[in-house]
Amino acid sequence: MAERVDPARIPSRTLPSGSKIPCIGMGTFGSDRYGPDEVSTAVGGAIRLGYRLFDCASVYNNEDVIGKAFEESFKSGVVRREELFVTSKVWNDMHGKGDVLLSLAKTLRDLRLDYVDAFFVHWPFPNYHPPGCDGNARNPGSVPFSADRFMRTWSEMEKISRLGLAKHIGMSNMTISKLEMVLSRCEIKPVLIEMELHPAFQQPELFYYCVQRKIQPIGYCPIGSPNRPDRDKTPKDAADTEMPEVVAIAKAHGIHPALVCLKWQVQRGSIPIPFSVHEKNYAANLHCILEEPLGDAEMASIAKADKNCRLVKGQVFLWPDAESWEALWD
Repeated sequence: MAERVDPARIPSRTLPSGSKIPCIGMGTFGSDRYGPDEVSTAVGGAIRLGYRLFDCASVYNNEDVIGKAFEESFKSGVVRREELFVTSKVWNDMHGKGDVLLSLAKTLRDLRLDYVDAFFVHWPFPNYHPPGCDGNARNPGSVPFSADRFMRTWSEMEKISRLGLAKHIGMSNMTISKLEMVLSRCEIKPVLIEMELHPAFQQPELFYYCVQRKIQPIGYCPIGSPNRPDRDKTPKDAADTEMPEVVAIAKAHGIHPALVCLKWQVQRGSIPIPFSVHEKNYAANLHCILEEPLGDAEMASIAKADKNCRLVKGQVFLWPDAESWEALWD
């Protein structure tokens, strides 16, 4: 078994509420390649190793078995509930219809929790797709972004926050233009935002827009998600762990390039949520942030290497008359 990390050694970020969130967590999206039991076993192992942040979602179809891992960890005394920071998300088919509370109720039942530490609007559209669909799948009921429609959903998010069922609420897969349309209308502001972040796709404008407004970025696909669903892959996609700048830094530190990607993100101020079912990998991910940091010149080298290469394009959410996936990100 890999060496455990004392959770007290893991740096944290302080949210506007004063709550602390670990600076690295574990994702639970199996990328259509791993079964729920494999993910649940990894979550249990990660808790024993010292992970305290777990990013879940109803659409991942594994919250019920992850809940068993949480429950077993509580019962065995490995961790107390208040020591975990657990997040989840409302899926697109539960937008703006009074269903956010229903979605969260199912998540809490599945995860065997009384509350989540953060609940996100997974995508800013009510557009959804069948699980496991290919990249050409389209739902004829899909529609473009509407600030009014989004705010109906956000109003429901604010209600669950007031009820204490979600300690914090957040947004995901947003753009600056969309945030500009909705932030001024929020009675309770988002304190967290999930976005795709990795060396080949750094989103500096969106990243710093959020930081300036005290919205903490959480970065998904932090190492470029090489095991992401095939529908999200194109021949022109960059491979972060093969970028010359990342490889050179990895050689200088004697570590795998994936760990360079994680160090870079933590030092930049984001919270990466890498996913792996393999203990040696998720152990290395946690240990690396406590080891030799990247130097200023190395951080600058990665900043200059940004390729603006979005990997999760979201084309399955397009509406009938949309011309390309870029329409989702205006």
